[in-house]
Amino acid sequence: MRTIDQHQNDVAQLVRAALEARPIERLAVDPSSIAAAPDRYRRRELAADVLAPIDLPPFANSQMDGFAVSSLDLADAAVSTLRVVARIPAGRVGDALRPGTAAPIMTGAAVPDGADAVIPVEQVDPPSFPAEGADARVTVRGPVAAGAFVRAAGTDVPRGSLLLAAGTVLTPARWGVLAAAGLGEVPVRRRPRLLLVSTGEELAAAGSELAPGAIHDANGAALAAALADVGVEVVPARVTDDAASLLATVARHADDVDLVVTTGGVSAGAYEVVRDAFEASGVVFESVAMQPGGPQGRGTLTVHDRTLPAVCFPGNPVSALVSFEVFLRPLLQAATGVGAARSERTAAMAESADSPVGKHQLRRGRLDVDGRVAFVGGPSSHLLASHAKATVLVHVPVGVDRVEDGDDVVVWALDD
Repeated sequence: MRTIDQHQNDVAQLVRAALEARPIERLAVDPSSIAAAPDRYRRRELAADVLAPIDLPPFANSQMDGFAVSSLDLADAAVSTLRVVARIPAGRVGDALRPGTAAPIMTGAAVPDGADAVIPVEQVDPPSFPAEGADARVTVRGPVAAGAFVRAAGTDVPRGSLLLAAGTVLTPARWGVLAAAGLGEVPVRRRPRLLLVSTGEELAAAGSELAPGAIHDANGAALAAALADVGVEVVPARVTDDAASLLATVARHADDVDLVVTTGGVSAGAYEVVRDAFEASGVVFESVAMQPGGPQGRGTLTVHDRTLPAVCFPGNPVSALVSFEVFLRPLLQAATGVGAARSERTAAMAESADSPVGKHQLRRGRLDVDGRVAFVGGPSSHLLASHAKATVLVHVPVGVDRVEDGDDVVVWALDD
């Protein structure tokens, strides 16, 4: 049997190549669009360098409420009296400043021609703005340095410089930068899109009446939710134990997805539909030294002249979810930046239990009030309700046949 690390490496090569080849789409830089589809905008990755089309700020503007002045008027005297001229609010361009005058200017307003500094309103005498249109004067203590309290054009980002590089994850501040630069839309990598196929003659849709021998499809719902948690778009499907139907389903969606993930049909039974459908294409099916989740498949399918990676999980619900946690979730979460990477820690066991010495066992567990690990349910791969109550995956590595009360084990948090 192969080790977990070996299978992880093979799956990583498949998936990373597919993620790097994702197509490009364009997103509007618009608050209404962001508000209407927040998940579509969350932590998207730029597909190309974006250059600044304008200076930021686009013009010299006042850093605070005060008076726009010429530093030359204040260079020779300790105290100067300046005549007050028309106010300059934000959004309006004032007249050129004449020598011996000061213009009341509001934060963010354009500094007028003839002015090269701003004096905060509280630093003049009287420390207030006179009534608009009044014949008023202010006394100013000099000198004042040119550029004082002025935000010069291009001091944040000069026009033509690199605003954001390809591969940058778009955080709220970066969306703000794009908007400030006047960009209407930007190219981003499409979210990973995955065809998720539940297989089995026995599967029925949730909420439907069960025929004799049938079960509801838990894998489809559980894995679709797990994929959504890490920002992956899911195309769900369900097929019976018919290889032609499975291949037709893959062909129907092949042009629109980056990856195929299947559950069930990978073991050594008489009706292993995934193996029957994919093995001839070169997908490899093998046993991994882990419990649950031993039977695994991985490889590529050639559909419509393109190569499509396939990752094939076993059908028992806990096996499928554990396989996702071990082999796919870290890759997808790192690619999208959505959700949290699973935290890992060491904790002491609160009980003893046996483990198959030749397999890496992943048991469901919870941490007690003392931070010690107690198992939830048994090791069987059908105990989905026990898995749903667990908050950690407990790792018991190959070569360990028993853990004792007090032994340290590695745990992955499932509730990050």
